[in-house]
Amino acid sequence: MSMNKSLAWVVLSIGVLASVKAEENPIILISSNALTGPASALGIKLTQGADVYFNKINTLGGIAERQVKLRTLDDGYVPFQTVENTYKVIDTTDFLALFNYVGTPNSYAVHPIVTEHKIPFLMPFTGAKFLRTPVTSTTFNLRASYHQEAAAQVEYLITQIKAKNIALLVQADKFGAEVEAGYLQAMSKYNLKPVVTTRFRRNTKDIELALAIMIEHDVDAIAFVGTYSPFIALINQAYRQDFNPFYSTVSFISSHDLFANVKVPARILVTEVVPDPRECMLAVCQEFRQDIKPYKSIAAEQVVFEGYLNAKLFVEVAKLCQDSLTRACLIKEMSKFESDFGGLKVKFTPDQHQGLNNIYFSLFDNKNTRLQ
Repeated sequence: MSMNKSLAWVVLSIGVLASVKAEENPIILISSNALTGPASALGIKLTQGADVYFNKINTLGGIAERQVKLRTLDDGYVPFQTVENTYKVIDTTDFLALFNYVGTPNSYAVHPIVTEHKIPFLMPFTGAKFLRTPVTSTTFNLRASYHQEAAAQVEYLITQIKAKNIALLVQADKFGAEVEAGYLQAMSKYNLKPVVTTRFRRNTKDIELALAIMIEHDVDAIAFVGTYSPFIALINQAYRQDFNPFYSTVSFISSHDLFANVKVPARILVTEVVPDPRECMLAVCQEFRQDIKPYKSIAAEQVVFEGYLNAKLFVEVAKLCQDSLTRACLIKEMSKFESDFGGLKVKFTPDQHQGLNNIYFSLFDNKNTRLQ
């Protein structure tokens, strides 16, 4: 055998062995989120975005020649199932961290478990205050908080819409309570209170009574806390009753899906925690658009982009631990991580486990025209 052929054989053998090693010793992340049920669009999109980035990294050789594997379990946005899924993987799976969980009630249900077991709980899709204050050593959030979203909405409703009678329509659970507290705090700065607060049962579209009460109170703006289906039901039913307030809601509803399916005249504000990647000119948005091109069935929208950014953050921190990627190293490096993600400045400190504070607006006017 010639020298050149021998060298080629050695290189090929090393490549095959490295590939086998990467497959045999993957970095495993576990996600329990809603792949079915009322919040399924969020769970699916968040997972899609993360997979786009992880696939890219794995194609480039992974992290220290280890592939990143995201294993997602469906909890249907039901907290009991989230707990069951979490205990199951703790008992049966050798994994590094929990990642991309969806929902405030779901995160609230598992938070004592992950804290007790000192498991990294990374980038949950919720702006809940309890995940931020007081700081928990193992919990890290990328997105801005619901209190920050609520403050931006209230300022807009009062200063731009000139709303006088603001009502709250709130899902009756931990999610509703968290965001409601943010609205109340924000309104108090203007010496205002909601003219009325009404509630509906989670995982239902049971908003008829709440709507009747708000109509009686001559409401001109509704701050809604809940999932996509009851919000659409509210908008449609209100229009049929000739009731046309201004609507606002937080980023737990995909504005991409919402605006595409509003078929009646309406004015809506959705606060966002990442920029619209279809229009954003930051380098990280351009990177995302380039990476998502091969995935024809995945929309380039905010929830997918957030999943992508969550994966990017994990990879950048994990690279700092590539010589010894343990939970302890991941937590240590995350708690002091600071970087510019192509125009998005991410910063964590031991006293601040939230990497971004940005709030963006997606607006929809009464002619079904998207505004910016």
